[in-house]
Amino acid sequence: MRTALITGASSGIGAAIAQNLAKKQFRLILCGRNEARLQKTKSFCESFTEVHSLLFDVADNAEVTQAIHSLPDEWKTISVLINNAGNAHGLAPLEAGHISDWHQMLDSNVAGLLHVSAAVIPFLLSSKNSQIINISSVAARKTYVNGVVYCATKKAVDVISEGMRLELTEKGVRVTNIQPGAVETDFSLVRFKNDADRAAQVYQGYEALQAEDIAEAVSYCLKVPSRVSIAEMCIYPAAQADPTTIFRK
Repeated sequence: MRTALITGASSGIGAAIAQNLAKKQFRLILCGRNEARLQKTKSFCESFTEVHSLLFDVADNAEVTQAIHSLPDEWKTISVLINNAGNAHGLAPLEAGHISDWHQMLDSNVAGLLHVSAAVIPFLLSSKNSQIINISSVAARKTYVNGVVYCATKKAVDVISEGMRLELTEKGVRVTNIQPGAVETDFSLVRFKNDADRAAQVYQGYEALQAEDIAEAVSYCLKVPSRVSIAEMCIYPAAQADPTTIFRK
């Protein structure tokens, strides 16, 4: 039975990945910041498999290090790392952006991924059939107006994934970078500071991807034979042609 550590597991894509892998009998280490939401995900998953939870903010390296090192020995047999935690804050021209928003995205999407990866990779190197799956975005493929910093953070995830692949392939660790298009989660609600009406408009007039769609993609990458490495995967809803083109009814 493989052990997978998932960041951002309290909601959205992370929770969907956790629920999917729980049904497939992965042992799960669920990580998140929101204790109540994380417990909800954990309770669901415990109906299918063994689950351990860790409460920390990926942006805080001290918290990450302490939490990962606190794992009981029987939970250190990690062979799958899923770097899912991340966020978008604001949608404005660069000169009108808020520095606090920039730092939240840089600290979570980039530094947070690095913090967790650095702490977990030593465990992966000690396991067999190890894999890293980083959740990026189609925003890495084409920078869009008013989203400069967010797009930059997701481009960084692509570059980090490539670098990981170069460093870790010879050590037996496969690295996958997944770029979701428009997924209907709390993503836009966070970006627009809990403005529910504005967030809802993002998903109107077409059928957006669901978190479960990305979870299925992750599951596929984990079940391929060990001779196969899915380096990159880009996933759009059927109505989306590129990062900035969505055909609405």
